[in-house]
This record gives sequence, C-alpha cells and structure tokens, in this order.
Amino acid sequence: MENENSSPKEIKFEATRKNLQLPRRIFHIFNGTVIATLYLFYIEHSFAVHTIGIGVCLFYIFEQLRLKYPEYASAFSKISSYFYRAEEQLKESAMIPYSMGLLLTILSFPKIIAVIAIYTLAMADPLSAIIGIKYGKHPIFENKSIEGSTAFFVATFLCIYLPFHFYIGISWGKNLMFSFILAILMTFFEMLPSRLDDNLTIPIVTSILIWIVASLWNIPLGQP
Repeated sequence: MENENSSPKEIKFEATRKNLQLPRRIFHIFNGTVIATLYLFYIEHSFAVHTIGIGVCLFYIFEQLRLKYPEYASAFSKISSYFYRAEEQLKESAMIPYSMGLLLTILSFPKIIAVIAIYTLAMADPLSAIIGIKYGKHPIFENKSIEGSTAFFVATFLCIYLPFHFYIGISWGKNLMFSFILAILMTFFEMLPSRLDDNLTIPIVTSILIWIVASLWNIPLGQP
C-alpha cells in the first residue's frame, strides 16, 4: 500500500535543444503568429502593452511556483514534459525571455517593426531548428547547420517582405533588396554563438536593424 504521507514525485525533463520537441515548437509558432497578427490588425498599442505585461508577470509567478515547489509540478507532468527542456529543470523556461522580448519590442518600436520582429521570432527561429534537426547535414557552428540557417533566412525574408508589401506599400524592387539585406544580417546574427537567450535577442536585434536600415533608405515606418 502506498504511504499516505509520501510527497508527490518530482518530475524530470529530458528533452534538450537537439530534440525536435514538436509540441513546443508548434506552440512557439502559433503563439507568436497570433500575437503579431492581432497586434497588426486588431489591437491598439496600449492594450497590447498592458495585456502582454500582465501575461509576463503571471507567467513569471507560475514559473517561480514551479521551481520552488517542484514536487507538486508532477500534476502537470503529462503536459509539461512536451514543453520543457532538461536545462529548464532548475531555472525559468524560455517563455520568460520570449515574453519579455515581445513586450520590449512592442514598447520600444513602431508597430510594423514590432510585428515583423515577432513574426521572425515566431516563425524563423523554430522553423530553422526543425529543419536543422531533421535535415541538417552540413554543420557550421555548434547546433547550427547550412540547412537550418537557410530556413531561417527564407522565413525571415518573408516575415519582412510581406508586411512591408501589404502594410507600408513600398515598391517591390526596393522591398526585395531591403528584405534581402535584413534577412542576411539576421541570419548571420542568428548563427553567432551567444549565451543570451535568442527568444530575447532575435526580436530586439531584428527591430534595431530594421529601424536603422529603414531610416537610411527613407522608408516610412508609420506610427506605433
């Protein structure tokens, strides 16, 4: 008979960055894409800031409870095992820098830039990981391959070109070169080894580069 006084069993996460972990990556794509689309077409700047800010705080509280009381996290083991990695056993998950990256981007940059940065984080980052893990045969750096970086470049190019085409309306030739240059710059940045979480750095660096290049080329960015 099971001891009634025994504490709940602590769960262990086993996945690493080298695992495909599709539920986590699909959630990453879905979550960011929905936020960027809603912000572009339906949500005002102030509402987005307040909503995401509240979400960041609530999720941080949840993460602190998970870390301080790991024995009770077993109640969510069937779900959490699909979304957490081994490295997140004793520290906050990547959702903290992810949500902080979204909030800082929306707070600091015009709407079109923030939307592109969120789309890039939501789509280019997980797609490059999926392609790199499944089909990466030509490594460049640790955890980076030509196949994965190519996927990142293509996704980033589309995430820049399409919003500028439909939302800003610059000429297709100028937009093509603008998107190509920025996608190249972001792909090189994504390949660089860094100890910082790319969920935080990708949207911020994307936004800064777009802002700089657009200013140099006199491309209108609209209002926040």
